[in-house]
Amino acid sequence: MGIVVLEDSALDDFVLRIVTEIRQQLNAKPRDKWIDGDEAMQMLRIKSKTTLQKFRDEGKIRFSQPEPRIILYDRDSIEAFIEKHAKDTF
Repeated sequence: MGIVVLEDSALDDFVLRIVTEIRQQLNAKPRDKWIDGDEAMQMLRIKSKTTLQKFRDEGKIRFSQPEPRIILYDRDSIEAFIEKHAKDTF
């Protein structure tokens, strides 16, 4: 184990950065499990609602339909879909 020596100003800057980071994490809005179609299309980087419906119809991503005109998508299933299609580097 070593000893680290910091000037007062460097220590103050370090503490301020840590406190700022902790505050940002505490104030961060928790992400929703269920997202709307626009957010789902943004995550998938697609522009077509037809493609989104195709993924839904083929069972590639989970969705919920609490009302006839409201369709919500499971964020985790979209992330899993993207990860499933990721290619490893050579």
